[in-house]
Amino acid sequence: IYRSSDGTRARVETWLRVADGARLQWLPQETILFDGAALDRRLVIDLAPDASLLMCETLVFGRVLMGEVVQALDLRDRVAINRGGASIYRDGIALMGDVPAQLGRAAVAAGAGAVTQVVIVDANAAAHLDPVRAGLPDTGGASLLAEDVMVLRLVAADSFELRKVLLPVLDRLSGGTLPGTWRM
Repeated sequence: IYRSSDGTRARVETWLRVADGARLQWLPQETILFDGAALDRRLVIDLAPDASLLMCETLVFGRVLMGEVVQALDLRDRVAINRGGASIYRDGIALMGDVPAQLGRAAVAAGAGAVTQVVIVDANAAAHLDPVRAGLPDTGGASLLAEDVMVLRLVAADSFELRKVLLPVLDRLSGGTLPGTWRM
């Protein structure tokens, strides 16, 4: 997401419906935010009662190897997951103004340049919890919201460091069916 030349915020809304018995793997490439980006993004996933989901959304605050530093953003990013019409997961992030100061706070990201969230809604979610936790560094965590809903959060210095931890997790949760674009 590039700099907004006139302060106008880009808007991206994605609505997905997953039928009974179907499985959705929502695994887009990382969203790279550049200095001055302005984005209002919303993802809504409606699952039928017997549907399953593997979702991963990653934000990268500039490309470290390119020397990019994100000083200011206007970011609003929200995720909503519903099953059978009931809410099972809500998340949101809002970053405006001095991004390094906000991301530098220990309770926010401790200076991390990349953050991700993974949600799995599946009958086997609980079976993945301990193995997933065992592979996470101190900057990551996983919890069950219900026996069939697991959420993982991870922050890392940059997207390369994040991917080193994230790829084995996604491989496990996807049953080894990650798209080739994740292998690059």
